Amino acid sequence: MQRRHLRWLLSGFGWTPDTTSHLEKLISALGATLSLLLVYTITHQLLEGDSALWVTGSMGASAVLVFAMPHGMLSQPWSVIGGHLVSAAVGLGCATWLPFGPWVAALAVGGSIFFMMLLRCLHPPGGATAMIVVLGGPVVQQAGLSFLLYPILLDALVIVVAALLFNNLFHWRRYPLALARYQVSSSPGIAPEDFHYALRKMNAYLDIEFDDLIHLVELANEHASHHGVSEQDLVEEGFYSNGLTGDNWSVRQVQFILPRRRGMRGRVRYKVVAGADSGVEGQARLSEFARWARYRVEADGGGWHRVKLETASAGQT
Repeated sequence: MQRRHLRWLLSGFGWTPDTTSHLEKLISALGATLSLLLVYTITHQLLEGDSALWVTGSMGASAVLVFAMPHGMLSQPWSVIGGHLVSAAVGLGCATWLPFGPWVAALAVGGSIFFMMLLRCLHPPGGATAMIVVLGGPVVQQAGLSFLLYPILLDALVIVVAALLFNNLFHWRRYPLALARYQVSSSPGIAPEDFHYALRKMNAYLDIEFDDLIHLVELANEHASHHGVSEQDLVEEGFYSNGLTGDNWSVRQVQFILPRRRGMRGRVRYKVVAGADSGVEGQARLSEFARWARYRVEADGGGWHRVKLETASAGQT
């Protein structure tokens, strides 16, 4: 029960199981490091002191997105370049036409969010750029409109070009997304128009490209199209999931199987090892357990991955 409570507490804070390899993490870190070395050098050719450090920090946030989440909509070139430029322009306007005060910086961030969403270039680090222009001091104020071009535009271009060159060295990364599209046919009964309608009904910004969304559903449907678990597929020490979502999801481990005999129904003794009723032990008929189990799973780091039926069947022979 303690493990269940811990998982519930972590999920409440937004924690999710890890889905990336250590190699992917190292690649993201290396790409961000190399790009920021270039940004730091370029920025310090013009600006000095705290102003230079502030601008570099804003671009550091962009590097996190384009190298750690290269497929996200917030990481695409238009979001990076447009987001920084729009936010810098809003910040410059606020600093020029409004009396100085802490509320001006807050207004600049709020205004930048509105215009970034309006122009479809939402980029979270842009909010930091807006504040930098307002609070950056005399160096930024004296630069005026030229600050938008150098260093803001130039630094954003450096980040984008570095992301394009670096991310595409690895075949599983695509940057920008426009360079490669999935060949999607959509799921049976679900058309692209259905996704458009659903997204508009949600009325929320989702950081996923449309083709990626359809492809994700296709892969999930393809994975789920395999046959379920039969009595013959059950093996001792095997783990099985009911395939449900939320609080109803659980994983059971088969501890002992009493085969079906003449005049006797087969039975299974199991233990719940994850999800609802974790730690509880019980017994069930073979047929009942097979109906409950949607597929066999194996532990994978902090989560579980599905074992195809062929693999499960092979494990019996």
